[in-house]
Amino acid sequence: MVKALIVSSLDDVRALVAAMPGPDTAAAEAARTREANLTKPPGSLGRIEEFAEWLSAWQGHHPPEMRHPRAAVFCANHGVARLGVSAYPMEVTAQMHANYVAGGAGFNAMCKAMDVPYDIHAIEIDTPTADFTEGPAMTEAELVAALAVGLRAVPEGASVFCPGEMGIGNTAAAAALLCALHGGSAEDWTGAGSGVSGADLARKIEVVRQGVALHAAEAADPLDLLRRLGGRELAAMTGAILAARHLRVPVLIDGFLCSAAAAVLAAMRPDALDHCRFSHASAEPGHALLMQKLDAKPILHLDMRLGEATGAVLASGILRTAVAVHTELLTFEEARVTRNHPVS
Repeated sequence: MVKALIVSSLDDVRALVAAMPGPDTAAAEAARTREANLTKPPGSLGRIEEFAEWLSAWQGHHPPEMRHPRAAVFCANHGVARLGVSAYPMEVTAQMHANYVAGGAGFNAMCKAMDVPYDIHAIEIDTPTADFTEGPAMTEAELVAALAVGLRAVPEGASVFCPGEMGIGNTAAAAALLCALHGGSAEDWTGAGSGVSGADLARKIEVVRQGVALHAAEAADPLDLLRRLGGRELAAMTGAILAARHLRVPVLIDGFLCSAAAAVLAAMRPDALDHCRFSHASAEPGHALLMQKLDAKPILHLDMRLGEATGAVLASGILRTAVAVHTELLTFEEARVTRNHPVS
């Protein structure tokens, strides 16, 4: 059993980041050895061959398994939504939360199709964060509370965790956060989100620019940037990714929003996301830029940008396949198949 991940301050969160455990090298080596002896040409299944070793290393055992995947969607509201950064009004967050509970959203359909159980978290939906063009989006206490939601959201023993979000205005928050973390212009990081274009997109870019100009130089560290420019659902995903590391649960990062939440941890220590894989390449332009910054390679390329953990849940099927290949294929010795031999 892992000691409960309880935090009462940002210093507690920083301590959890500093104390992240590493991979199980023995389990990884066992996976690597078996993979090299399976009845197929080396490399013939491409990246599928990588995932068994990764899962073994972070589940802490070999063989890896995918019997207990879990997804979660975190819902919260953003004060900057009032500035017209989204194609939808703020009340849609609560309406979509009800839709998740009723089972009628893309998230629910994906989870049903991929046989992934899920949880739904509403985080102070009736209390939007503050407008970050005027001041910090959250107080430290508000940020800690949101992080704590994520820290409690990951079931111990899950095979993989798929975090996702919903919050009107959150692509503006993610763009501002990433611009402050990695530099560049607001235009580099800001995309259509829920579907804004033309003058509305120009307004969104200006909101991102104003937020970064107000907060980037003043922030103490990446967590403080999350407090100033982020949102409760972004913070919850950051907390969940951190909790998963301590619980030895691999994580499939969803699209632009979840990647922004993960980027906070990556900015705090270089190996913070070693237990994660990026599920898909989002159609949001800032996501491609972030993948370059993190030297990451998404699993799927389907032009998705819904969020809600849909990309992560879909990619969990790739992991199921990888585990089946790794555990069900016979080795050359077991199958009595002659190995290839070097050409002289």
